Amino acid sequence: MPSAPRETAITVTDARQRKRAAPKGRQVDAQALAQVRALLGDAPRRRDLLIEHLHRLQDRFGHLSAAHLAALAQEMHLAQTEVYEVATFYHHFDIVREGEPAPPPLTVRVCDGLACELAGAKSLRAELEERCGRGVRIVGAPCVGRCEQAPVAVVHQHPVPSARADAVLATLAAGTTTHVHTGYVGFAAYCAGGGYALLERCRRGELDADAVIDLLEDSGLRGLGGAGFPAGRKWRLVGAQPAPRLLAVNIDEGEPGTFKDRWYLERDPHRFVEGALIAAWAVGIDAIYVYLRDEYHGLRAMLHDELDALRASTLGAHLPSIEVRRGAGAYVCGEESAMIESIEGKRGLPRLRPPYVAQVGLFGLPTLEHNFETLHWVREIVERGAGWFASHGRHGRRGLRSFSVSGRVRQPGVKLAPAGITLRELVDEHCGGLPDGHELYAWLPGGASGGIFPASMADLPLDFDTLQPHGGFIGSAAVIVLTRSATHCDRAVDAARNLMRFFRDESCGQCTPCRAGTAKASALIEADRWDLPLLADLSAVMRDASICGLGQAAPNPVDCVVRYFAHELQALR
Repeated sequence: MPSAPRETAITVTDARQRKRAAPKGRQVDAQALAQVRALLGDAPRRRDLLIEHLHRLQDRFGHLSAAHLAALAQEMHLAQTEVYEVATFYHHFDIVREGEPAPPPLTVRVCDGLACELAGAKSLRAELEERCGRGVRIVGAPCVGRCEQAPVAVVHQHPVPSARADAVLATLAAGTTTHVHTGYVGFAAYCAGGGYALLERCRRGELDADAVIDLLEDSGLRGLGGAGFPAGRKWRLVGAQPAPRLLAVNIDEGEPGTFKDRWYLERDPHRFVEGALIAAWAVGIDAIYVYLRDEYHGLRAMLHDELDALRASTLGAHLPSIEVRRGAGAYVCGEESAMIESIEGKRGLPRLRPPYVAQVGLFGLPTLEHNFETLHWVREIVERGAGWFASHGRHGRRGLRSFSVSGRVRQPGVKLAPAGITLRELVDEHCGGLPDGHELYAWLPGGASGGIFPASMADLPLDFDTLQPHGGFIGSAAVIVLTRSATHCDRAVDAARNLMRFFRDESCGQCTPCRAGTAKASALIEADRWDLPLLADLSAVMRDASICGLGQAAPNPVDCVVRYFAHELQALR
């Protein structure tokens, strides 16, 4: 009887040598790859330029398709998962997966920040959704940095201030989708007014770097992005680190209610550039990176033009490298280490510290990180002297503060006022008072994260370190005013709900206390009856265990409502 045929043994080595019918993973479409290569042209394919290249694709095609993401990954020699996770992290990238329809060709964003909500943004959005055609997408957007112009809509990349539906529709009909900024002090005019003369004196050795740093320390200039760290001390700390060193300039300005950096940049862009270059000279900086929030489209084009003019001048031969990097819609990137991660082309996840960015920052090098406005004041302080800046102040405070004031005031805008001025003085002396028939009800001293205070506390000095004992802080000095009249009352409860929704949507998700805490708190305060013990527990955990300031400060609005507006909580029941 014939024996049964034997099974052929397949060794592990044989299996590994088998050729796959197709490569593992998502295949790269040849047409998409050709489009990506044509769009990037001669641009470097460095890892840190990933977000810049994603913007190119988004701007060109109106979205990011799966095919283009795969092609970009191959072109940049990155894993497709790495490209995908970065693209999905930021709000301003529209990801279209396989089989999904692309978004409409045009998007109108209606700001749903607190100042815009007070000015009628909800009804504006509803009317636009009703009146716009199918080829236009209407979406809500977090604060776009134009709170003094509330309500604001953005037609693709063109802002419509004090927006009404008819004005937005007229902008759509005219095809006005990009913003061209005019009316600023350009390079020639800045130089004619003495601009860059101080920088030249520094380079010629007429000024000593230590003496300049001494001036900053004596003036009391502190970081004006919110943290308030002494500027001169930061220059010394970074200068003591081994070379090479970098400078990162933060113009992300995502705190709801804050628009002062935009306001100064719109008018006098070279003043902060000169401040950055003086810092680079004093500290020994090799390269400067300017991180500009994506909502400031017209200012980005203007800044590129003005930097080109500077480079083409006689000053250009002595400049360090200056690169402008474009944000992509992530509030957390206002935190210094998250901003550095974003500049490196990654998700904007805050870093654990130590080490601090002054030691190990951008690309692993010692990094001097500054807010835009801090550098804006450098030239004037050095030219006028430390005493000039320090001589301003009220109620025992020193220096000047740029307040972004919005909400229920007659004249919202950026108000340059003495440090330590009170809210009542600020409104009466700089904002034209309150509208007729209105009385002060509540106010926010530091945007979304600075807390909510009642009118009875309107005589507190506004400055660093003065509001912490009361459960808030000045931060970036974003003041939002709430009022009541015979016909309305701006409730603190509603403000807290708006702000907590913002924190929930903007949490980077890296740490559980912030990711889960903001979502849970937002859900809890939407209820008619607030679970105060649970909210108190959430607040404590978020403050103690969150990695960065977003989670640590997010409970402030809720805690202030519980502390100062208990009567509103009673009325909810």
